[in-house]
Amino acid sequence: MDISSILQGGYHHPLTRSWQAKQQLTKSMLMYPIFITDDPDARVEIPSLPGQCRWGVNRLEEFLGPLVKKGLTSVILFGVPLKCNKDAHGTPADDPEGPVILAIKRLRTLFPNLYIATDVCLCEYTDHGHCGYLNEDGTIDNTPSVARIAQVAVNYAKAGAHCVAPSDMMDGRIKAIKRGLIDAGYGNRCTLMAYSAKFASSLYGPFRCFSIK
Repeated sequence: MDISSILQGGYHHPLTRSWQAKQQLTKSMLMYPIFITDDPDARVEIPSLPGQCRWGVNRLEEFLGPLVKKGLTSVILFGVPLKCNKDAHGTPADDPEGPVILAIKRLRTLFPNLYIATDVCLCEYTDHGHCGYLNEDGTIDNTPSVARIAQVAVNYAKAGAHCVAPSDMMDGRIKAIKRGLIDAGYGNRCTLMAYSAKFASSLYGPFRCFSIK
């Protein structure tokens, strides 16, 4: 079927259905940002976000367990690798042994009812720090950049993410991600969240400091 969107993708999970059915703001509609690093035992405080840390996958249970018991229903994962071999293509972004995919799988096991969203970008994984491929003159090469972003999103869905949230600035990546999810059989099983939902938090400035090494 030659379509680029399956609307059921936004209703596949009971939590997203409730988000779209209610007009008032409730705690179940809030996502807790989790910054995952590639040191499995890490707990590194983030100065601009008091009380927040970069976590290793082995520390997720002790941190999130009490919050889930208090009613936390969803998290969004941001990869902050410190040890990986970065390259021009952001290869570590969807490394099966990388922090994000390991965290997705661990959380699905630990907290089966927890809704898991993932940031999708390449800037934390490229050696040049941009969220796409570069031409020889340093400008963005959009077409392969979009294909790579979509590939990462699909691999997060395959790992068990309920939602993918691209934060790159590549033209056309929403259609490419949707197409990738559909072709991989996740068109109605994984939500695609607009980055505006994250940006409109009044925390964007200090939030950026999570990635400062």
